[in-house]
Amino acid sequence: MSETARNLRENIVLVGFMGSGKSSIGRSIAKRLGYRFLDSDQVVIERAGRPIAQIFAEEGEEKFRDLETSALASLREVERCVIATGGGAVLREQNRRLLRELGFVACLKASEEVIFKRVSRTNKRPLLRTENPRETLHQLLTARQAAYEETAQFTLDTTEMTQPEAAETIMEEARRAFMWNRAV
Repeated sequence: MSETARNLRENIVLVGFMGSGKSSIGRSIAKRLGYRFLDSDQVVIERAGRPIAQIFAEEGEEKFRDLETSALASLREVERCVIATGGGAVLREQNRRLLRELGFVACLKASEEVIFKRVSRTNKRPLLRTENPRETLHQLLTARQAAYEETAQFTLDTTEMTQPEAAETIMEEARRAFMWNRAV
């Protein structure tokens, strides 16, 4: 099935760095549209039967990325869903293709300061369990930026937006994309 035909199922896929608002804004969009909300990290957890931090600790990031790719592939047939991805889902070319096949891809971003403030509220971020989490965050954000941009059809800076404003903006852009796809 072509990418255009897949997008007609009207899924909305959210990518972006941890703390950019994918899950909270995704839930808001799903509720407003009457769509199902799916979190790819949660799919990994359910399929692996253990938390992501445990997967990282016991088997490493590469194994987690394999599980993430498998989880994304398992979503190929979903329809009318808002899918929030893990922050590193775009690291593999295969995943970038999968994400574009799943639906309209919006990238959420925020200032580094806001992201650090958001992710510092919890210690559930295995990649930030370092001696200098702020520097690690900066390095990861910088390294991933091009992959986010390559994957997304639309990018939204959520730094100074409310959740409802961000949700509405993404829904407007998705509607435009879906209407364009129908006209093709």
